[in-house]
Amino acid sequence: MPFAVTLGALGVVYGDIGTSPLYALKEAAKAATHGGPLTESAVLGVVSLILWALILIISVKYAMLILRADNRGEGGIVALLALLSARNAAPGTWRAHLLVVGLIGAALLYGDGAITPAISVLSAIEGLKVDAPSLAPAVVPVTVVILIGLFMMQKQGTGFIGKIFGPVMLFWFGVLAVLGIHGIIKAPGVLVALSPFYAFDFLIHQDFHVSFAILGAAFLAVTGGEAMYADMGHFGRFPIRLAWFAICLPALVLNYFGQAGLLITDPTAIDNPFFQLSPDWAHYPLVLLATIATVIASQAIISGVFSLTQQAIQLGFLPRMHIEHTTSDAIGQIYVPLVNWLLAAGTLGAVLAFGTSDALAGAYGIAVSLLMAITTLLAALVAIQWGYSPIIVIAVNGFFFIIDAIFFAANSTKLFEGGWFPLLLAAAVAFLMLTWRSGVKLVEKARGKLRQPEEDLIETAVNKCSARLPGTAVFLASAPNGVPLALTQFVKHNHVLHQRVLLVTVLIEERPRISDEERADVHEISPGITRIILHYGFMQYPTIYEGLKLACQQSKLPGIDLSDVTYYIGRETIIPREDVPGMWVWRESVFAFLQRNAERTAAFFGVPTGQVVEFGTEIEI
Repeated sequence: MPFAVTLGALGVVYGDIGTSPLYALKEAAKAATHGGPLTESAVLGVVSLILWALILIISVKYAMLILRADNRGEGGIVALLALLSARNAAPGTWRAHLLVVGLIGAALLYGDGAITPAISVLSAIEGLKVDAPSLAPAVVPVTVVILIGLFMMQKQGTGFIGKIFGPVMLFWFGVLAVLGIHGIIKAPGVLVALSPFYAFDFLIHQDFHVSFAILGAAFLAVTGGEAMYADMGHFGRFPIRLAWFAICLPALVLNYFGQAGLLITDPTAIDNPFFQLSPDWAHYPLVLLATIATVIASQAIISGVFSLTQQAIQLGFLPRMHIEHTTSDAIGQIYVPLVNWLLAAGTLGAVLAFGTSDALAGAYGIAVSLLMAITTLLAALVAIQWGYSPIIVIAVNGFFFIIDAIFFAANSTKLFEGGWFPLLLAAAVAFLMLTWRSGVKLVEKARGKLRQPEEDLIETAVNKCSARLPGTAVFLASAPNGVPLALTQFVKHNHVLHQRVLLVTVLIEERPRISDEERADVHEISPGITRIILHYGFMQYPTIYEGLKLACQQSKLPGIDLSDVTYYIGRETIIPREDVPGMWVWRESVFAFLQRNAERTAAFFGVPTGQVVEFGTEIEI
């Protein structure tokens, strides 16, 4: 039902941007004062700037343009990279460079994922100080307790909470609108700021560094907008647009203008205009509601990071990790323990290190603005690839890229005020992604030198095996051609071969999903030896047992009893060598460490544990 899907999108997609009124206008107004009194022209200029940032970046760029660049309904950086076929690009080509840019963009989401829960929950709990300044020392401890509870909850899945996300956020946006109307009634003249003239006039009459500080703070109002594109596959283009234009945008605009109206009548409210917009009796209930809304916003970004991690693993950008599938709906389908606790460490570190939402505002925005610029660039290349006029694409996307670049430059001024924090996290993730990607290619190159051609396997089966063992053996192969190293080792040491041998390769396609009819390609190499290629999309979980079961049901593998099958899997030990061309040895050592600690092949691909035999192989890179 469109209404139900739209309601779901409210909770998942707009949780982050929906809680921006807690801190965005406050930070922008403080930047506009640059140490002096808050003037009416400053308030009008700031709220006009926020309004037009929401219109240009979120409404026009994301809702109308970027949402068109979908990969069979899926959005996000990984979907763009798949559309551009950057994953398997030859080294040195422009597509290979795009892959690096795209992976940096994906890594930026991890930095955003650590900062968003910290600043959102902190800004909500700081509402306690409005009525009771003596509670200020309790803000950080309460925030830490809430965040620890949030990250501990991830293991249980978020099915129950997911069902109430939408209604709660609908109520939240309703409260935003009512509070905003209350503030506008106090100063109706604030509505003149609907004209972009006030934003433009205010910025050009400020010193350069002041204008940049205001732009950087105002950008906080659009952070979270990138979720519209990343979560498109969960809800669809129309419900996401409907939720934005019918509910989110009107409520946000009303609230920002209400806060501006309050500041015009009472400039001393600049310390926390959002909470002072409400009547005194409503402060504590509003703190509670804001806390719930920020937890929802945090949950949405955490779930987004889990989803991105799964996609990156499928496409070979990250090492295999343990992924638990919960019984919840789309918002909490999976739980990645390692990512969850690393994200928790980053978030709690940010809260303890920065202490206030004002301090964290300096760290927030720089990662998101760079991610938005990268998305604009990749979407332009997709549009050209799809046949749109390059002149129109360059003109339109170029305009938005310039806006993104201006906001990134403005946020870059906060680099030493905390902007380094999400960039440091993103740089670490990007380094690991690029190291893993390069290491996988080196290992595959080394495997290729060791791998026998299929003709040798046929000769071995006919002439070199002293016997054929009863039963079926499945050998996992990393490539859809040649002989798996585990099979070579098996024949070398045992001089026998099973009556039925299945060579199984899992291929992750650059499509979100592959239908069951296209799942298994089965080819007979020689009597008793069959190659099976299982195709999965990058949004699907590749389970070998389920793939083989489906092939049996489709009569592609007659006479196979999967309960009586032995799976032979190669377990490789990576040996970094200086005399073998590749990466620097220290990077190869990092890759070897990642490879040793990656999820076991059998566990990751869902192979029944009681039917697995592993063969060890040393590979030098």
